[in-house]
Formats: sequence, structure tokens, C-alpha cells
Amino acid sequence: MEFAEVVKNRYSCKKYDGKQISAEQLDAVLQAGRLAPTAKNLQGQRIYVVQSAEGLAKIDELTPCRYGAPTVLVVAFDKNSVFVYPGEEANSGVEDASIVATHMMLAATNTGVDSCWLNFFDPAAVAKAFGLPENEQVLMLLDLGFAAEGFAPLPNHTSRKPLEETVKYL
Repeated sequence: MEFAEVVKNRYSCKKYDGKQISAEQLDAVLQAGRLAPTAKNLQGQRIYVVQSAEGLAKIDELTPCRYGAPTVLVVAFDKNSVFVYPGEEANSGVEDASIVATHMMLAATNTGVDSCWLNFFDPAAVAKAFGLPENEQVLMLLDLGFAAEGFAPLPNHTSRKPLEETVKYL
């Protein structure tokens, strides 16, 4: 698919058919995340693939937003592997993991897999439920699967403000 079409066609899937994505599709998604740029190329992202019934049940206890997806990626970053900005008040962890997650979301669309970026959960509770190391911070969950028959993007999916409202030239 052409990049412009991938960007245009990607939407947040809110109902999955439950059919598992292929190993090849999952690998393409994970490889796209691996190739994403990170500050100083530190590659502090940590991606956990949840596909087991036990793991998905944990996700369901932590958020109502799995929507029946058969695969959920837990996207985290190593707090010890980030670039600390001048002034030392901020670091690149959230932005690096966000870039990785965005690459994976777009790669999913490119491979015919639907996705949804989840942020309605307690990151500390996810880390505890899956026994993640203390130095890792969970950023988001990424549902992956195939849209249920008849499901379509939300009606406001194509609604966009004019560029003039969101971009200013200085």
C-alpha cells in the first residue's frame, strides 16, 4: 500500500472478529517498531506480545478496551535507556515509545491488520500484572486483529480541522 493510503486508511478498530493475525503479519509489525527512530538510537522500547488466553484475561481485567482483539502489544520503555534533555527535567522515553508504537500501528494497516491505540488503563497496574521490571514504564497498549464483519470506522474518522487551524507559520 502507498504510504499516503496507509495514513488515510488507518483507524481505531473498536470491534474485532477474534481471528488471530499471522506470524508474518506480527513480525512485520514488530520489525517496523524495531526500525523506528529513537533519541540517540538508544532503542529503549520494550514490546511485550500478549496472545495467550491467560494474558488476554489480564488485559481484560485492566481495561475495557481490548474489543476482542486476539493480540495486544504492551509498549513500554526502559527508564534507564533514555536521552535526558538539557535541564534534566524531561527525557525521551515517552516520545521514543510513541514513535515505535506509531510505526507499528501504520505497519499493521499496511499488512491488512486493524489496530487500536489504548490509553484507558493504569500503566502501573499493567506492569504489575505482567511482572515487568521496575525500570520499565508502560506507555500504551496496542490492539491488533481483524475488524468484525460490518464494523467500520467511527463516523467522525474522516473529520479534520482545516490545516490553517492546526498549523501556524512563524
